[in-house]
Amino acid sequence: MPAESDGPAGSRSVEPRAGKSAFPRSARLLRHADFERVYKQGRRHFSASLTVFYWQRPKGGDGAKAPAASGLRIGFTVGRALGGAVQRNRMKRRLREAVRLTLPPAGVNADVMDVDVVDVDVVINPKKSLLTVDFAAMVNEVSRAFVVIEKASTQYSVPGNQNRTPNDRRKNRTSKPKA
Repeated sequence: MPAESDGPAGSRSVEPRAGKSAFPRSARLLRHADFERVYKQGRRHFSASLTVFYWQRPKGGDGAKAPAASGLRIGFTVGRALGGAVQRNRMKRRLREAVRLTLPPAGVNADVMDVDVVDVDVVINPKKSLLTVDFAAMVNEVSRAFVVIEKASTQYSVPGNQNRTPNDRRKNRTSKPKA
């Protein structure tokens, strides 16, 4: 058995995953319809090695057969064009770990900051370059994506801003000619 300092896994200082830190079914996107809804109705955030799609679910539910869990739900899509099964599974494992390390523990927003939990569906779609990116850089990209999502969700969760997009605001602007 090789020493722990050998290889890329030994160079990271990451705590081992506990059973409670795994993604429960309620925190994952599982149905094809959920993924399609995020792709078609959601917004995008692009970075060097991944694309993040996100959609803020309405408060009253989305008309699905089963009621959706509250809070953040995450899904991963890794297409066959990105490599064989081994490479695709490695991408998914690295992404799951980066998300696990990036997300705050459940209930932090509601308990400490006294803020309503925002219902958001997120789909992370990696690019081929994710295989060669350092793990710390990947965690940084995922963290930045969640900051963008949080900023966008709080921006549009303000009363009166629901169902409005930045394009709607641009269309409604009246430009006055400069004298």
